[in-house]
Amino acid sequence: MKSFRERLAAGDLLVADGALGTMLFETVTLSRRTVLEEIAQLYLDAGADIIETNTFGASPLRLALSGLGADAEAINREAVLAVSKVADERAYVAGSCGPSGALLKPHGDTDPTDVYNSFRTQMEFLIAAGVDCVCVETAAGVDCVCVETMIDLEEAKLAVLAAKDVSPATPVTATMTFDPTPRGFYTIMGVSVAAAAAGLQEVGADAVGSNCGNGIENMIAIAKEFRSSSDLPLIIQANAGLPQTKGGKIVYDEAPEFMAQRARELVAAGVSIIGGCCGTTPDHISALRAMVDGVSTPAS
Repeated sequence: MKSFRERLAAGDLLVADGALGTMLFETVTLSRRTVLEEIAQLYLDAGADIIETNTFGASPLRLALSGLGADAEAINREAVLAVSKVADERAYVAGSCGPSGALLKPHGDTDPTDVYNSFRTQMEFLIAAGVDCVCVETAAGVDCVCVETMIDLEEAKLAVLAAKDVSPATPVTATMTFDPTPRGFYTIMGVSVAAAAAGLQEVGADAVGSNCGNGIENMIAIAKEFRSSSDLPLIIQANAGLPQTKGGKIVYDEAPEFMAQRARELVAAGVSIIGGCCGTTPDHISALRAMVDGVSTPAS
């Protein structure tokens, strides 16, 4: 299997997995690792090229909020091993890294150095365990790191820098979460798409984009803004719509076929990695896989 970076450089269109955090919390990693393997298998069978680890909230600072800071190494290691066992060089293992849960100075009371050190510790655990990439999500090294669902550009940059400082060779994707406003799309911390694209590229992200917070329609508009602001590969992972409460349950109403059909516009906008976030299931990823295969195969 070609490396993750080679696939991006070649312009390949990749399919990422769907929701994980809405299905599990990090504590499951130590108590029921087989559940992680089962979910990874479902996404692999659905056709995902990239499968994330259950480590979104597994930085030491974030885990400390639940009294689990001392378990950071074990949680990150076991989560990577669970996905690696299933992927078995058929999909890239992506180390997921979400916000620290702290508010950086001057807006909050947490020193940026402490946040950086927490991210760096998590990156060391993920990369030592063997992820292929880090999403800011093999024994020979991780495929990529996924830094994701960030709303503070400075915090996102610290996570990317931490991953690059630990392993410059490990690709890093970085996504932020935006809200629609009368002035365009901004994070709740006031970061525009253009500012996010420039800031994340500045610190060495290999791919930039957005995840969470929006259904496929808004994500198409966000993708177009990213493409006009950056030449880097783009990654978009939309929710299956916005959460609604029906019958006492939280549901997402964008069907797999609808998401896949509308995601054709992500391809037209030049997005390199298309996956799902909250509310998406293996059925959504299977539909995206079929769409991607259809647009990637020349008509006979």
